[in-house]
Amino acid sequence: MVFRVRPASPSDEDATGRIEVAADTVLIDRFGALDWPPPTPPQERTAAPGFVLVAETIETTDATDAAGAKDATVVGFVHVLEIDGHAHLEQLSVLPSHGRRGIGRRLVEAALAEARRRGHPRVSLRTYADVPWNAPFYASCGFIVTEPDTPLLRSLIRIETDLGLFEHGHRVQMTAVL
Repeated sequence: MVFRVRPASPSDEDATGRIEVAADTVLIDRFGALDWPPPTPPQERTAAPGFVLVAETIETTDATDAAGAKDATVVGFVHVLEIDGHAHLEQLSVLPSHGRRGIGRRLVEAALAEARRRGHPRVSLRTYADVPWNAPFYASCGFIVTEPDTPLLRSLIRIETDLGLFEHGHRVQMTAVL
């Protein structure tokens, strides 16, 4: 089995919705959260300015030959918003059953490459500082902790406050320079 990253299509919306719900359960369990914000509806995500990339596993006749693909299954996605000339990694989700296989890293790398191709000098994100698959993972992908320095980035803190995300731990902004 191999996997590839490609631009999402409308036919991927059901899969990305299920993936985000499944990935959120890992955080919900970690925090013992009784009230967790619902995921962004997939149709809203794909209609937002920016791009969504999906990772899919490919069953092949030969594990080294994706050209012999028999069946593909979407197992993760990354969503990057493009607002006011800024690229912001809004969501990265991988099915827990496919975690720790490099899929999340490949999605982040592909998102950074696409943002660079689109002319963005950097990509920001917001995440939990002390969750190993959050800030430490993003640091290993080249992101560093930064301060919100635009109206958009400052507005994200208000949104996270309204959603109650700070109740579960310290959140930080991180930025990768492209």
